[in-house]
Amino acid sequence: MPVSMTGFGRSETTEDKWSHVWEIRSVNSRFLDLKWRLPASLRGYESRWEKVVRKYGSRGRVDLSLNLEVFSTELLGVSLNKLQAKAMVDQVWAMAEENKVDFTPDYNRLFSISSLWKDAMSEPDPEMAKSITAGLEKALANWRESRQAEGDDMVRDMEERFTLLKEYTETVKVKIPEILETKRAALIDRVKNNMETLGAEYLEDRMIQEVAILTDKLDVSEEITRLDAHLDRIFEVLRGKKDAGKRLDFLLQETFREINTCGNKCQDSEVSRVVVEFKAELEKCREQVQNIE
Repeated sequence: MPVSMTGFGRSETTEDKWSHVWEIRSVNSRFLDLKWRLPASLRGYESRWEKVVRKYGSRGRVDLSLNLEVFSTELLGVSLNKLQAKAMVDQVWAMAEENKVDFTPDYNRLFSISSLWKDAMSEPDPEMAKSITAGLEKALANWRESRQAEGDDMVRDMEERFTLLKEYTETVKVKIPEILETKRAALIDRVKNNMETLGAEYLEDRMIQEVAILTDKLDVSEEITRLDAHLDRIFEVLRGKKDAGKRLDFLLQETFREINTCGNKCQDSEVSRVVVEFKAELEKCREQVQNIE
């Protein structure tokens, strides 16, 4: 079933050495556009996690944010360069002895020197990374559920609208033969009256040709047949399991083209009214389709 591109997902995991919260928000977009907000130490996982995201969605602008807290000092990956710190203190001590000056190291100042600190880990702890990936999967599943729920509501609404469009199509289909007959009779009467007024000879063969030309101009049977086919196909796509957004967008364009041609050809006030109502409902459906994956 079609799913909405708008959704929200969240997962929270707390363990002895860490806790993390994933939040996912998405809106409609032509392609899949991922925006990550991650701790610097996890930037290397973006490409791996993108493959995970693609299992749950193929279109939309998706914001993914991770809030990570580490409770274990071992996992923080921070270490003091003790060898360099000791060398610095020894050098100052030696200088103080040479100059017969009392010297007591100020460790607070020593620890404030950023060059003495380093990140000892280029990669996060494997178990923690595994836990974060599992949390992402849970958040994505929650995100998918919210999009599916909204998608179900949209499908129900559009099925009602397309059922109404089917009724409009039947109205036009029934009206067309009446319009053709009325136009034929009016053409014949008009030509006969003009012939009598001008005193010209009435030619049956010529009249048949004119009626045939008029019928061809007003006949929308092919357009109605294609319109029916497009609407049937739309119902199939709405009830199918494949991604529906792009298919529906194309079908709605074709549907609009056919009903517009019907309105232009028929030259009837009642049909024009139905066509206007048809287009209004179709436009509402197009707005909905813009948010379907």
